[in-house]
Amino acid sequence: MARIEVEKIVKRYSDVEGVGGARSARPALDTVSLDIADGETIAIVGSSGCGKSTLLKIVAGLEQPDEGVVRFDGEDVTAVRPQARGVGMVFQDYALYPSMKGKGNLAYYFQVHGRTEEEARARAQETADRMGIGFEQLLDQSTDTLSGGQQQRVAIARCIVREPRLFLMDEPICNLDAKLRESTRVEIRKLLRKFGISTLYVTHDQQEAVFMGDRIAVMRGGRIEQIGTFDELYYSPANLFVATFIGSPPMTVLPAIASGGLLTVAGAEWPAPVPVPDGPVRIGIRPESWFTGRGDGALMTVSHIERIPTERAAFVHGQVDGVPVVVAAPLNQPDTAELRIMPDMGRVYVFAADGEQCLHTPGPLDLF
Repeated sequence: MARIEVEKIVKRYSDVEGVGGARSARPALDTVSLDIADGETIAIVGSSGCGKSTLLKIVAGLEQPDEGVVRFDGEDVTAVRPQARGVGMVFQDYALYPSMKGKGNLAYYFQVHGRTEEEARARAQETADRMGIGFEQLLDQSTDTLSGGQQQRVAIARCIVREPRLFLMDEPICNLDAKLRESTRVEIRKLLRKFGISTLYVTHDQQEAVFMGDRIAVMRGGRIEQIGTFDELYYSPANLFVATFIGSPPMTVLPAIASGGLLTVAGAEWPAPVPVPDGPVRIGIRPESWFTGRGDGALMTVSHIERIPTERAAFVHGQVDGVPVVVAAPLNQPDTAELRIMPDMGRVYVFAADGEQCLHTPGPLDLF
């Protein structure tokens, strides 16, 4: 276990060709800083190509940064070889030795480092005992006979047996089907809490990031846009990108003109939630922050209604002036072609026109 500090990391790849043959001078990582507390799990989430995996490689020592420092417990390890950092890595490819059974995969590290066969078996058995109910039966099975979830458990145990200071997990369950992904996600989270190993967990799935991370780092274009708990990101986003990335269904964003304390949106005038300088802005409304059936509201053209019985709710999908809108409604919301909607102005977010600054956040909902 360790405290991990990533300070102002910059990584550039020269002559990298992008989509359509275009070349970009933008760094793969642009002044990235991150601090992981001892035993904390930070989930890194972002779209493909944002720098998530590059950051993991630099922390592991597989890549060298052009600028910046990586520290483990205050020690500069930027130039330390990967095998000397005490890092355990788990990928979407389980990378198990197919010729070995589960126990052999756990014991192999000690065998190649000159430990006795008895010691290797003992360490493998000790780790198996700590992995919990059901793991023991995997030890004597060939890895190619195991399910994807079982193979991932063996891959994690193979890391744990080495007693790493840090776990690095890069999309570890994305190869699994939806049902198995959910159960494996729960299993991994239980193991991380049980062993208390500091962890960087990379995913493109925001729901997975919310479930796995004590905190979440949202990345875009080689930068960390914001890091915090789910509540901090959801209720107090730093900018429009974070606001629309976190939350499902996503926030609705509408262009507006601020003038004299009013916001003109799709032909309707609504009172601004806070004083806003006159001019163009963008407003954000979460699905749960709409009123329906208001005569003075904007006219929404409904495309379909998504009903979710487990949440006793429905989501009405449609458009206002060509802009996609999602509105939370009761489960028994009747089918309709049009709907008048009005935001709860006390729950409206206001962003600068370019989306790079949040001018107003309403804060957490008061549920009680």
